[in-house]
Amino acid sequence: MTLSNTIMSVSAAAQLSNTLDLTSASSTLQYRKAITLANGTGLGQADKVFSDTRTLTASSAEDLDLAGVLVDALGSTLTFARVKGLVIEAASTNTNNVIVGGAASNGFISWVGAAAHTVTVRPGGVLALFASDATAYAVTAATADLLHIANSGAGTSVTYNVVIIGSSA
Repeated sequence: MTLSNTIMSVSAAAQLSNTLDLTSASSTLQYRKAITLANGTGLGQADKVFSDTRTLTASSAEDLDLAGVLVDALGSTLTFARVKGLVIEAASTNTNNVIVGGAASNGFISWVGAAAHTVTVRPGGVLALFASDATAYAVTAATADLLHIANSGAGTSVTYNVVIIGSSA
């Protein structure tokens, strides 16, 4: 199977202006970072992709097993060795936050400082993490392969989109 045309990008655009007594001042920001990945398992390469829209009931959590459990859009079971791109988007209609990280055991933690660390993705928010180097974010089957996702509270469910791009070596 071949993974092609893989582009991970983030951009920001803003216009800052101020009206002064005799003139006005402005500054325009146009920022874009794009990483293009070729098919493969080394530097600047990826060969696996997983994407899904998922829902967690109130106060619940799930562990996405990155080594041998997730299934791609073509029905192949995925075993990531490296994650090159991770995107978690919390639905804007959520009441609660989506919490990423903090698996009780066997956590995929090479992207954070320690097993207990988490990132809060607020309703309508996006967490995006990209690395194109050969090492990227390591996944170790059976000991460091669970991406923990949790609903931050009671009362309502949360929906989130997840995209994981990586390589098998």
